[in-house]
Amino acid sequence: MKTPTLPLEGQCRCGRVRVRIDAPPLLTAACHCTGCQKMSSSAYSLTVSIPSDGFHVTQGEPVIGALHGEARHYFCGWCMTWMFTRPRDDPPFVNLRPTMLEEVSWFEPWFDAFLIEKLPWVRPLGRRGFERFPEVSEFPGLMREYAAATTG
Repeated sequence: MKTPTLPLEGQCRCGRVRVRIDAPPLLTAACHCTGCQKMSSSAYSLTVSIPSDGFHVTQGEPVIGALHGEARHYFCGWCMTWMFTRPRDDPPFVNLRPTMLEEVSWFEPWFDAFLIEKLPWVRPLGRRGFERFPEVSEFPGLMREYAAATTG
């Protein structure tokens, strides 16, 4: 797996909201849940988890859309591009849609989530797969594995 060269810059489709990453990713994933299928208008959504202090909105004001529950999904208010997600209670990470980044050739999903809801023709993309979402207790191990794969 490749390691991205930091910082990384990105933007929504229209360019009104811009972001910068200046910390290495914690994890990458593909989520196959029906919610992600609907929000991405695709078979799955891609995500890269970034430490909160390494993620910055540098231009524009994203708006909260989709469900307004435990996870807050942020969109550009003009073009409505789904850009990133933050769990509600000030989490230590942000889940960015990697296709917002100008340089994305390094991205590869480390794990697949919600394989139980994947479309029948989709093949898993990651090196690990989970029927639902990994348990919170599994994330430290997944992050260690990912770090070893991207720095070794």
